[in-house]
Amino acid sequence: MKKWGLFGLAIISLLILLAACGEKGAEKQDVLKMGTSADFPPFETRNEKGEFIGFDIELAEKIAEELGYKLEVQDMNFDGLVGALQAKRVDMVMAGMSADEKRKKNVDFSVEYNRSGEIFISHQDTVMQDLNDLKGKIVGVQLGTIQEEGADNLASEYGFEVKKVDDATILIQELNSNRIDVAYMDKEVGLGYVEAHDLNRMDDPTSSTPGMGIAFPKDSELVAKVNKVLEKLEENGELQKLKDKWLSESEE
Repeated sequence: MKKWGLFGLAIISLLILLAACGEKGAEKQDVLKMGTSADFPPFETRNEKGEFIGFDIELAEKIAEELGYKLEVQDMNFDGLVGALQAKRVDMVMAGMSADEKRKKNVDFSVEYNRSGEIFISHQDTVMQDLNDLKGKIVGVQLGTIQEEGADNLASEYGFEVKKVDDATILIQELNSNRIDVAYMDKEVGLGYVEAHDLNRMDDPTSSTPGMGIAFPKDSELVAKVNKVLEKLEENGELQKLKDKWLSESEE
C-alpha cells in the first residue's frame, strides 16, 4: 500500500504539472499581441494614468473580444512596426498605418477601416494658402509614415526642405521651437494639434493616399478572421460609433 501510495502521489503530481503547463500554453495562445506607436492621437496615445486610449485601441479591443483573445498592446517607434511583424514579435499592428503598396511587399493588410487624408499645419503668421507657399520652408514629417513619402515626392516640385523626426509629438515641439516651419501629418492627428495650439491648417490638395489597414505578418491566418470582424462591426454600426467618438473629419 505504501508503494502504491507513493506511486499514486507521483501520478497526481505529474497530472497537476501537465495541467499547469497546458494552462500556460492556452493562456499564451489566447493573447493577441498588437504593436502600435502611441504618439498618434486620436488613434493611439496614453492618458494621464499611462493607459493606452484611442480609436485604434478601442477597435482592437473589440476585435480581440470577438475572436476570444486578450489584447496585449506593445508601444514602439512607428518605423519599427513592420520589422516587429516580420520578426513575429507581434501578431498585428494598428497605428493609423496606410496600406500602401510598398508596405504590402512586407506585410499583409486587412480591409480598409478608415481614411483620413493629409494636412499641413503651421503657426498663424505663416502664409500657407497653397503648395507654392511652401517654397523655401522646412517641412517636418514623421519617419516611416505615408507623409514622409508624400513630402519627399512634393519637395522637389515645390522647393521645400524635408526634416524627419521619430514621432508626431516631436513634430509639434519642432514647430513650436521654430526648427521647422510646417508639419505635414495625418489629417485627423493634425486637426487635434490645430485646435490645441491654435495653428494654421491647409489640407493637402494632392492627397490620394490609401486608407488605413491592420497589418499582419505575411500569410497570417488572422487576416481573414479580422476581416470578418471588421465587416460585422461595419454592419452593426459599432465601427461608426467609434468614429463618431474619436474622429472628426474622416472620409468615408
